[in-house]
Amino acid sequence: MEPQAVIKRLVVTQDAVALIERENKLTFIVDINATKRDIKQAVESIYEVKVDRVNTLITPRGEKKAYVKLAAEYRASDIATRLGVF
Repeated sequence: MEPQAVIKRLVVTQDAVALIERENKLTFIVDINATKRDIKQAVESIYEVKVDRVNTLITPRGEKKAYVKLAAEYRASDIATRLGVF
């Protein structure tokens, strides 16, 4: 899958912002058919970071949500700032 097709949008809620600050995690809504490997590769290529771990779930709305933990040398807050969250 193309990286731009995998990542639909960044989730910006109070809980998602707390995860950025506390756990160095970004939260995305992704393509329903994307695998964890697809999500990892997409985030690494689009944002030029190293991903440590990806967790996914299907929301009650039928969307796939991905929690992406970045490697320690990268800051999720830097990515969020670049995207206009902060």
